[in-house]
Amino acid sequence: MPSTHSSLHYHFVFSTKNRRPYILRDWRERLHNYLGAIIRNIDGIPLETGGVRDHVHLLATLRPVHRVCDVLRELKRSSSSWAHDEIRRRNFGWQEGYCACSVSRSKIPSVIRYIRNQEEHHRQRSFKDEYKDLLEKHGLDFDEKYLW
Repeated sequence: MPSTHSSLHYHFVFSTKNRRPYILRDWRERLHNYLGAIIRNIDGIPLETGGVRDHVHLLATLRPVHRVCDVLRELKRSSSSWAHDEIRRRNFGWQEGYCACSVSRSKIPSVIRYIRNQEEHHRQRSFKDEYKDLLEKHGLDFDEKYLW
């Protein structure tokens, strides 16, 4: 085949160090915009970014050359530095792990709605319950003693 065609969409979820409520409302949107800029800088397409005080959801389209672990490492590294320098949050950091799930093109609108409604969603549901449900929905095995 003379050319490459791909449709690679990922839903990333990652939390603050020890799930501390570091991401305050007054700078949350700036953080989300910065995460989108990181995706654009690596030649990806940010589709939606959202979250609450202790975690972030990011839906992005990536190219086949991207390695998910490298993308997440760059997102966390750059955004931590940004929070330290721009927001003066010296104690800000991300948890080591993350969730990365592929999303079919037909499901993108529902994932975008889900990410946009994180504030309302978390009035009724904890991050722990949400995260376990996401893992189960995608058939990912886990031992709860290693999640938190």
